Amino acid sequence: MSTENTIDGEIPAQGAAAEAAGIEPGQAPNVEPPPEPAGNRVIREIMSGNAVLSFLAIVLGLLVASVLIAITDPGVQAAAGYLFARPGDTFVAIGNAIGGAYYALFQGSIYNFQRPGFGSGIRPLTETLTFATPLIAAGLGVALAFRVGLFNIGGRGQIIIAAAVAGWISWSFPMPFFIHMLVATLGAIVGGAVWGGLVGLLKARTGAHEVIVTIMLNYVAFYLVAFLLRTQGALQANGSNNPVSPPADATAVYPNLTNLITALGGPPTSFRLHFGFILVILATIFVWYLLNRSSLGFRFRAVGENPNAARVAGINVKTVYILAMVLSGALVGLAGAAQVLGTTTTGFSSGVDAGIGFDAITVALLGRSKPWGVFFAGILFGALKAGGYLMQASQGIPIDIILVVQSVVVLFIAAPPLVRSVFRLPRPGGVRPARRTRRAAEAVAK
Repeated sequence: MSTENTIDGEIPAQGAAAEAAGIEPGQAPNVEPPPEPAGNRVIREIMSGNAVLSFLAIVLGLLVASVLIAITDPGVQAAAGYLFARPGDTFVAIGNAIGGAYYALFQGSIYNFQRPGFGSGIRPLTETLTFATPLIAAGLGVALAFRVGLFNIGGRGQIIIAAAVAGWISWSFPMPFFIHMLVATLGAIVGGAVWGGLVGLLKARTGAHEVIVTIMLNYVAFYLVAFLLRTQGALQANGSNNPVSPPADATAVYPNLTNLITALGGPPTSFRLHFGFILVILATIFVWYLLNRSSLGFRFRAVGENPNAARVAGINVKTVYILAMVLSGALVGLAGAAQVLGTTTTGFSSGVDAGIGFDAITVALLGRSKPWGVFFAGILFGALKAGGYLMQASQGIPIDIILVVQSVVVLFIAAPPLVRSVFRLPRPGGVRPARRTRRAAEAVAK
């Protein structure tokens, strides 16, 4: 640019256009990138979604378990002794160990091809659903609390109290079949709701942290029921010196779904799957409707996102905390009913929760605190538990490997950026970086 043009106030056409566009001298023009193809956007949204992250977390958990299976297998250890002489034997041994373990896991949880007939072969799937029933119910309760911003670590205590109430009703009050089962189930739900409601009440009125309160109430419930199981006239079976309750009355026990399967044209065989699985399906639908279609669910989600903003908007946060913990405890109480009235009908001890209260936290995390996510996560963990026993019996693999899988899955679920970095996934809602066009590069050069 010449000095004369500057003195006369003349601005070149290119400089005028840049000044009109608000671009400083020497600055690259702000050129919009070309629109991203619709197919790429769809693929990016799918690959950055929670479902894909959960699936890949499961894959990573299985990969870690594969490494542990290979390391601890005696055949692999023996073949590794002459690895450099015959390396192929080592890789064959690794493949046999991992393949045999996961084949046994499939046979124990989905379908056993070695059993005669479809009715006998499908039994592992019914075992998976039986193990999954209390996990789903308790997972729904924990997930509901998560959506409100609360951490219900007291599933163990709520299950124990609910089981004690349901069991006491089942053998103490003779009633007709359906009514007895309904009353015992409602008793378990009320017992869990009361035990969970105590936590919500203490948090709302005194500000007590729900994690500390729920953990302490776990011990209170455990030792209270343990005491009652050693007391004649309370929960201990008559004439027994062991801390075990009487068996549930037959009119209060959940009906086995074998008859229903046979009535629908299924094979005439015996399964342990009971009516509690139908109840957890209904509970899943209820929680989905509550959170996504009701005004109470809107208040729950609003408090979970930002309790201060919800309070400013006129929502009574303390009431929401109490209601959330009541409903959370009620859902966990349904798991206690499934244990006493569906699985351990011959009498229960103080360990009736069987670790379900803590496993439910893992199920809720894997399900991303979504009702249907929790449902399928519970089935997955039920499959791991059902197949783990056959894997241990047939392959000699410790059942602790299953616990490792669960722990690793939770680890990766809690660290989504780690999963994205391992599989090089796009970030959710990511935008492509802007690219300078040839015209923009030429303009900068000039």
